[in-house]
Amino acid sequence: MKNVVKDLLKSTVISIGMALTIFCLIGVAFDIIYGGNFSLENYGYTKMALGSIVVGLGFGIPTVVYNKESLPTPVKVIIHMGIGCAIYTAVAFAVGWFGGSTTPVQGIIIAVIQLAVAFIIWFCFMRYYRKEAKKMNEKIQSMKK
Repeated sequence: MKNVVKDLLKSTVISIGMALTIFCLIGVAFDIIYGGNFSLENYGYTKMALGSIVVGLGFGIPTVVYNKESLPTPVKVIIHMGIGCAIYTAVAFAVGWFGGSTTPVQGIIIAVIQLAVAFIIWFCFMRYYRKEAKKMNEKIQSMKK
């Protein structure tokens, strides 16, 4: 149980950090695109920053499902990404990432891009942890000889 809490805390901190980093980088990009005239009103920045933290929690907390050995990996991925993407979508509408001024086609394109980024990040973590597991297995096998 102690390891589950430790893993949960670690993945939550990493997820929040990644969400806030992405938020800052996108903010810088928008500032550059708008020639230094990018501004937010009515606590827009605060809402979006807090939204980024919630998104980080939405993707970080469900990683606890990967500790459940009895579930097949595809089910774990569906649970993790399903919860994370649902929370992300709700937050995106709530804080204005999917703005009211966008057309439905633009909204779909934005959503697809943002969900693709989520899956790319997941894929990178999956590859990293598989590599680590392979290294550990090779080390165990070499110790047996």
